[in-house]
Amino acid sequence: MRAYAILVFLTACGLPALAAADPCKAVPDHGAAPAWLAHGATVTGPVVYIGDGDSLCVAAGDGPANWVEIRLADFYAPELRAPGGAEAKATLQRLTRGRILTCVVDHQTYDRVAAVCRLRGKSLGDRMREAGIPEGGRGR
Repeated sequence: MRAYAILVFLTACGLPALAAADPCKAVPDHGAAPAWLAHGATVTGPVVYIGDGDSLCVAAGDGPANWVEIRLADFYAPELRAPGGAEAKATLQRLTRGRILTCVVDHQTYDRVAAVCRLRGKSLGDRMREAGIPEGGRGR
């Protein structure tokens, strides 16, 4: 629990060292997601990591084994190195850093799940569009 609290605090501070590696381990790098992350499952918890403008990690429990990497199913941000990509990541950080999200899983994609995530009842995809972030990633 202490390590979890420290990681949440450091992530909330935006320390760049944490961005070097994806700490989310609930979905294995190879193979199927665990049954508790099947289509329609709800994942609720604080955001502990932002990967880019449309992927983040939600702590569904203590420790990285319970941290779920989520690709937003309703928003396709520009790729991180593309024009607008860094701004999209910064906006997603500003909107979600340390906040509690509720995400409904749609499907597995690589080592993460695609889900619609809501913050205080409103989807992050809608919040990103309202913030003026253009869509244009590879998922589009």
